[in-house]
Amino acid sequence: MTASRRLYLSPPHMGADERRLLLEAFDSNWIAPLGPHVDAFQEEFASYVGVPRAVALSSGTAALHLALLVSGVAAGDDVLVSTLTFAGSVNPIRYVGANPVFVDSESRTWNLDPQLLEDYLAKAAKRGRMPRAIVPVHLYGQVAEMAPILGLGERYGIPVIEDAAEALGATYGGRAAGTLGAMGIYSFNGNKVITTSGGGMVVAEDGALLDRVLKLATQAREPAAHYEHQEIGFNYRLSNLLAAVGRGQLGVLDDRLRARARVYERYATALAGLPGVTFQPDTGPGSHSRWLTTATVDPDRFGATATEVRLALEALNIEARPLWKPMHMQPVYAGATAVLSGVSEALYARGICLPSGSAMSEADQQRVIDVIAGMARG
Repeated sequence: MTASRRLYLSPPHMGADERRLLLEAFDSNWIAPLGPHVDAFQEEFASYVGVPRAVALSSGTAALHLALLVSGVAAGDDVLVSTLTFAGSVNPIRYVGANPVFVDSESRTWNLDPQLLEDYLAKAAKRGRMPRAIVPVHLYGQVAEMAPILGLGERYGIPVIEDAAEALGATYGGRAAGTLGAMGIYSFNGNKVITTSGGGMVVAEDGALLDRVLKLATQAREPAAHYEHQEIGFNYRLSNLLAAVGRGQLGVLDDRLRARARVYERYATALAGLPGVTFQPDTGPGSHSRWLTTATVDPDRFGATATEVRLALEALNIEARPLWKPMHMQPVYAGATAVLSGVSEALYARGICLPSGSAMSEADQQRVIDVIAGMARG
């Protein structure tokens, strides 16, 4: 083992079952979207998260796009969404012509702040312009404080669509992340806890919503022998090959979650005592998926900035990243309405994501730990 070998942030972790199922799908010649592995993946996923049905799609972004559409979000509407997130949580709002309204984080969970949400909704009610949806993002696998968010959605009659792209395997109050709101979406991008290379899933208790998702994802084709279309649809279905990989990954999801938890625990044990290093809080009620281990670095106490730590790791061929740059700071969303407290900007300024792959060896993790510990003041 050499220090020059690249250590990635969250690489795919494949096994024998994924290969076997992929080759089975390949040998069956069922290559195109849809097929028996897609059907089985949907059923197995729904069973895992505890919902009646799920619809597999080409990406988590596609899942959120369709969830917004079938929830009635249309051009000119406002959608409240976490600002501390990836662009995939926000761009679909613009796909439907709606306006993102960015809500800052709370320091306890780093997720959408329920108090800011409540304040905004009270003012929106007085103005007579209510948002059409609320999209909390479960950041890095930490579930947002869903009880008050759901309560506000119910009070004002606004559907809550959970972005659980980073939180598959996390729970809140005994329920799976993504199953608490009206709809939930997941991602199987190559760097997630489990992957289909590219893919996503949408879930809902309301079967009529999922029927609409399924139709729109299949070019909105009408039930006719010929190709009949009465509305605009999308080519968003997952391929049978990728669903086969997903089935293999789903079978080891609990193992992958335990492995990432061990990665976090080793970091916490080795680094939490360093001055100025604070990990993303693990708050209840529920469990964190530990998709990524993330922390903030106080340069005055630690003796170096998060950027300097990241560059020191990169110099040894170790990938680390800043936290998500808040979406209200992104040039593409300049001028968008934002309800801010300063928390997300502070987290971005001091945050770092550490290598967290479920296949990472203790020796590889020690490389990361040694660099960070060696930079600490004193």
